[in-house]
Amino acid sequence: MYADQCYHVLNRANQKAQIFHSPADYDAFIRLMSRAQEQLELPILAACLMPNHVHLVVRPAADRDVTRWMHWLFTTHSRHYNDQYERVGHVWQGRFKASVAQCDQHLLTVVRYVERNALRARLVDKAEDWRWGSLQWRLAARPAFDLTPMPVALPSWWREYVNQPQTATELAEIRASVNKQRPFGDPEWVIERALEADLTQSLAEPGRPRKPRSGTIS
Repeated sequence: MYADQCYHVLNRANQKAQIFHSPADYDAFIRLMSRAQEQLELPILAACLMPNHVHLVVRPAADRDVTRWMHWLFTTHSRHYNDQYERVGHVWQGRFKASVAQCDQHLLTVVRYVERNALRARLVDKAEDWRWGSLQWRLAARPAFDLTPMPVALPSWWREYVNQPQTATELAEIRASVNKQRPFGDPEWVIERALEADLTQSLAEPGRPRKPRSGTIS
């Protein structure tokens, strides 16, 4: 992952099990996020903690910052979680997934997706009511976590916009992007980023057969 690019990061609990069982569990994870910032400051643009997964939108200052920051956060959380619940084994599914997003309207689409996650899951009636998401943090006088200013200006009616449903097409594109770690942006920009990061395989459409190798029979 490269410096000064924006990434949508997703990590799921092992076997998609619930990992945050109480408000205290969510609060403890946010405290670990703050401690991670003391270890290595990573600009965080948006976030949402869900019962069995975590979304972050970040903009690293150096190429390996995301990997180093995430490794500390999820390793430390796993150790604390296992100690608290007297268990052993994997807490998180594995290495996090990350998709680079173009810093324009596409980034706003990703941030909106992240910030309305709890509303979409019907955990709250309004997106800003979710205590463990960055929409509430943006609006609070004393936020639970300090966000980095967005590189793209949010519209003045952002709260209302986040509370409006996204289209099925938007949802499908964002989910495919992060799950397949496919760049999210304009077509030409996507191809450039995929070539730059050797992610061309992520551009393959579902169900499309691979191009046969030379000398083979298709």
